[in-house]
Amino acid sequence: MTDSVTKGPASWVNLPDVAERLEVSISKVHQMIRDGHLLAVKRDGIRVVPSELVANSIVLKHLPGVLTLLHDAGYNDEEALGWLYEPDETLDGCGAVALGGDRAREVKRRAQALGF
Repeated sequence: MTDSVTKGPASWVNLPDVAERLEVSISKVHQMIRDGHLLAVKRDGIRVVPSELVANSIVLKHLPGVLTLLHDAGYNDEEALGWLYEPDETLDGCGAVALGGDRAREVKRRAQALGF
């Protein structure tokens, strides 16, 4: 898993492509971002989403809950992105990757602990 050890997403998806991938309107994608159900950051002046967070044509199940916990702990979107992609071999490389697998509940537990 050498690529998962590097900090940051493997690739980015722009918002129109996220809408297409999720089979929803672009306005629905914007609403999901506003509601904290999806994480988007600006790169080169364009809002993008890490590709791992919209895997298999769905938003990862535990992502909205983890984002809520991180925001409640005072993290902004860039800081939440950094936390999700902090290298951690106990989480299959990083939290964002683990959210798509068996370690998702552990990622959520760790995010919850940040609030204390």
